Amino acid sequence: MGFFSNQFSNVIEWNETREGVLFYKWQNQEIKKGSRLIIRPGQDAIFLYNGVVEGIFEDEGSYDVESQIIPFLTTLKSFKFGFNTPLRAEVLFINTKEMLVKWGTKNAINLQAAGLPGGMPIRAFGTFNCKIVEHDVVIEKLAGIRQMYTVEDVKERIIASLDQLLMSWISKEGRDMFNLQADARSIAGGIESDLDMDMRKLGIGITDFTIESFSYPEEIKRMQEKAAAQSMVGDMNRYTQMAAADGMSKGRGGSGIASDMVGLQMGMAMGQQMLNQMNGGTGMQYGGAGAQSGTGGMGAAQSANGAGPRFCPNCGTPTNGMKFCGNCGNQLY
Repeated sequence: MGFFSNQFSNVIEWNETREGVLFYKWQNQEIKKGSRLIIRPGQDAIFLYNGVVEGIFEDEGSYDVESQIIPFLTTLKSFKFGFNTPLRAEVLFINTKEMLVKWGTKNAINLQAAGLPGGMPIRAFGTFNCKIVEHDVVIEKLAGIRQMYTVEDVKERIIASLDQLLMSWISKEGRDMFNLQADARSIAGGIESDLDMDMRKLGIGITDFTIESFSYPEEIKRMQEKAAAQSMVGDMNRYTQMAAADGMSKGRGGSGIASDMVGLQMGMAMGQQMLNQMNGGTGMQYGGAGAQSGTGGMGAAQSANGAGPRFCPNCGTPTNGMKFCGNCGNQLY
């Protein structure tokens, strides 16, 4: 009895030894007495008889075909296993999990861009997610002629139409061809909708589509880097002014070159103002070498009455009517 039990029974299962398979058709078409059906997590099992769906089983577990499966089949409820009467049927295993697939353009896509008569060639890279969403459509369109269907088959179909979709959605008005990454989400959303509509004709849904990056030619990258560098140089004056203002707001508590420059400028301005006041408010300015006189070359500032300054313009010491400063020796007039 045990010999015949082993001879007639078999196990109907899908081990998923290959990754990325969306559906798999069980190869042994003879289901024998004592056979068991094993459904693993993330799988559905569909019984087909003469190409017609007899039943769909979605709950994972191990089932006795004769007692737990056949009673639920549409036209085979009364099937009785005999000594030589196996059930000739097909079992289609559906992978219900969502698949993540990487994609990339095979060739550069030539886009129209201002200033580039020949257009601008770019490439794009990203990912998409897919899963089987309609069992009946998959059976009708694919399972009848295929032993299995993989994500590579889906990818091949998507890549075939992706160039045109990218060109269409990138060419929408208002897009900056040199900064497409800013519009990547919007472009990807439009492509996802179009791809999902197309793949649902096969019973497969595109649940997500992302563009991770756009790749520009090396010449365009160098132009962008050069433009960025020129922009930084153009902003140096503005940066210096902002740094000076920041140093002034912090007072002497500031640090670094900007703070020292601000302190020096403030000190020179205050010294000039004090000197003008000491010289009687005559409006004379001390400017170092730029204030030198034509006679002595020593920078002697003359007062309004021509008698010489009351204070040395070099060190600020009272002159007391002398021609030379008693402190620093500077010629006064």
